[in-house]
Amino acid sequence: MGSERRPAWLLIFSLAVAVVFPLPSTAQGIHARRLPTDGAKPLTYVALGDSTVSGVGATDPERNYVSRLYERLRSAYPAARVVNLGVSGATAANVVDGQLERAVALRPDLVTLSIGPNDVTRGRAAAEYEQDLETIFGMLLKETPAVLVVNLIPDLTLTPRFRGREGAAEVGRRVARFNRALRGKARAHGVEIVDLFAQSRREVPRRPELIAADGYHPSDQGYARWAELMWRGVERRLDR
Repeated sequence: MGSERRPAWLLIFSLAVAVVFPLPSTAQGIHARRLPTDGAKPLTYVALGDSTVSGVGATDPERNYVSRLYERLRSAYPAARVVNLGVSGATAANVVDGQLERAVALRPDLVTLSIGPNDVTRGRAAAEYEQDLETIFGMLLKETPAVLVVNLIPDLTLTPRFRGREGAAEVGRRVARFNRALRGKARAHGVEIVDLFAQSRREVPRRPELIAADGYHPSDQGYARWAELMWRGVERRLDR
C-alpha cells in the first residue's frame, strides 16, 4: 500500500485542503520553543506587565508572583537571573512603549506577561489591545530566543472592588472579550497560556484571603497561588 502512487486528483485535493484549512500552529513548528536543556546555563527571565508584576497588594515586593516564580526557576537553573520590568497601572500599550525594547535588549530565555486589567477598566478597545499583543509577541519571538508565558485576565468581578456593584456586568463582558483576544493571539504565536480566569472563578469565591486588603490586587497568598499556576506553564516548556 505504501508504495502505490496517489491519483493526481487526490494530490490536488490534498493541496487545496491544506490551503483552505491550514495546519494548526503546532504542526507549523511555532510551539517548538523550549527552555534550555543545560541547567547550568545562566538563564535570563524577564517579567513584563502591570501592578501584579510589580507586586501591589503584597506585604513586600519580594512576595509578588515574579519573585516566587524566580525561586522555582532557580531549582532548575541555579544561575538564573530575573529582571522585573512591571509597572503599576500599565496597559498593553505601555508595555509596547516602555518595556518591550528593554526586554528585547536583555536577550531573555523566558518572558512572562501579565497585562490587561487596566486596558479593561480604562475602556480601551479590544482591537487596540489585540494589536498591542501582536506587537509584543511578534517582536519577542523575532528578536529573542525566549519562551513566552502569558496569563489570562482573572475574573475581576469577583473582587470586592466590583462584586455586586454597578457596572460589574460590563466589566465581566469586557474581561471575556479581552481574554478571547489574548488567547487567540497567544495560540497564533505559540505562546504558553495559563488560565487564571477559570482558576480565579474556582478559587476566589471560597478563598477570599487570596485578595489583598485593597479589595482588588492579590494578597501574599494570592501571589503565591499565582506563582504556582505560572510555574505549571513554565514547566510545560522544560526539556527534562
